[in-house]
Amino acid sequence: MISRLKEVTMEEIPDITSDLIEKLKKMNISSVYQLAVQNPIELAKEYEDTSLNVESASTLIANARKILIESGALTNEFSTADEVLEKRNKLSRYATGSESFDDLLNGGFESQAITELAGEFGSGKSQVCHTLCVAASKLIKNDPDEDAGNIIFIDSVNTFRADRVHQIAEQRGLDPLPILEKIYHCQVYSSKHLESVIDDLDKSIEQYNAKLVIIDSIISLHRAEFSGRGSLAERQQKLGKMLNKLRRYADIYNIAVVITNQVVSYPDGMHPGFDSMKAAGGNIVAHGLTYRIFLKKSGKNRVATIFDSPSQPFQHAKFSISESGIQDATSYKTDGSDSAW
Repeated sequence: MISRLKEVTMEEIPDITSDLIEKLKKMNISSVYQLAVQNPIELAKEYEDTSLNVESASTLIANARKILIESGALTNEFSTADEVLEKRNKLSRYATGSESFDDLLNGGFESQAITELAGEFGSGKSQVCHTLCVAASKLIKNDPDEDAGNIIFIDSVNTFRADRVHQIAEQRGLDPLPILEKIYHCQVYSSKHLESVIDDLDKSIEQYNAKLVIIDSIISLHRAEFSGRGSLAERQQKLGKMLNKLRRYADIYNIAVVITNQVVSYPDGMHPGFDSMKAAGGNIVAHGLTYRIFLKKSGKNRVATIFDSPSQPFQHAKFSISESGIQDATSYKTDGSDSAW
């Protein structure tokens, strides 16, 4: 059984008129979900006349969310802690098949969250993404009959290889064709193109019944096109806007979002623990994420470190990369006090 979005019509939104529905459709907003993820300032700005100001746009979006809450697609704005816990216990998780890596995230990449994979070139970011494309066909959830849905892979660094997905699936004893048919690849060529794809991602999520969105990489194009301190503020503003949209998509559509990020070196060369490197994007990117995992080469293996999480402790896990994707290297797993890092 494929899990699809609950059927809710625009006409059910309180105080909405047929004229307003038609105008929204001309703006390519044709569902309650698409309306619920809108930014009121942007919606009011893009509306074709002045009858929809920021305040009325905010009310309209709030009413769309209210309908989704009443339909059971979203939870109440105010919930007791036990209700929140029950909701979290029902979240979907997408595992890679590497026990040590998946344990970092309590079983896998989580829906309604943005997880970042940061690391230098060759640290395994894209390999984790390719492995996830294969392994995510098996959804970890309380309902065993629910299908994992499809995957949207947004590729800004030309790293996606369908033949690699095919190889990983074969090595794991799976039929590659059904897996490849579930992956919708989108190649982007400029920062503006990436922003446009993310702006319209809600429509793609609905069109392709996507449950997992992978972006490899979130920052590469913006780093290349917005160089120098003079353009830093504009770049950060654009990154913040994209991440804000991705957070809304993750919440409204109950999807998992996984992004890769590049690294920068500390000027003084002194930063114990991370080999003088940190994830690119500064505080704007850091504040927009739910989980941050730093990947590092360790001889023939790789080490994954979760260093930002609302629930998991700082810890490491070692994994390796093979023809079958990422897999456990050893039973190596420590807390943050391990001096070998």
